Amino acid sequence: MPMNQPLLHEDSLDYTPLAHSVTLARRRAARLVGEWGHPDLAGDVAVVVSELMSNALLHGSLHDRLIRARISCGAAALRVEVSDPRGDRLPWPRPAQAADQFGRGLLLVAGLADRWGVEVRGVCKAVYAEWDVSRVTSEPCHGQDSSLHLVVVNSGLRKAKP
Repeated sequence: MPMNQPLLHEDSLDYTPLAHSVTLARRRAARLVGEWGHPDLAGDVAVVVSELMSNALLHGSLHDRLIRARISCGAAALRVEVSDPRGDRLPWPRPAQAADQFGRGLLLVAGLADRWGVEVRGVCKAVYAEWDVSRVTSEPCHGQDSSLHLVVVNSGLRKAKP
């Protein structure tokens, strides 16, 4: 998010590195984004927070160290970030094979957010995703097939029939 953009909303919460924290962070993020006037982004934000929290839990957690989920929104952009204590383990998207159980999270993040990245902060890191909110509208897109849905399956992504 541009540093000169004043924040309209901000929320930050620390979570214990437990699987249930992923659910708590996802629900909180979706609720806040809706309350902040961007209900159309709530689903995408929920998936992204879930992926970033899961990655932090699997690859970035240390015993007795918390994981932080932060959500902020300005007039032009909405940002979610998840920080963990493992700045030495930087994420990167990797190709997943059809039978792989893992390896698609950052591809989902890249597909749902307008941009994503990593910021190293001392010994910690923050993985973030951003959406341009000035282009988001609650009006339906005319001329597009609104019956098309994205389905996540074990073998990858595919289009679902209505």
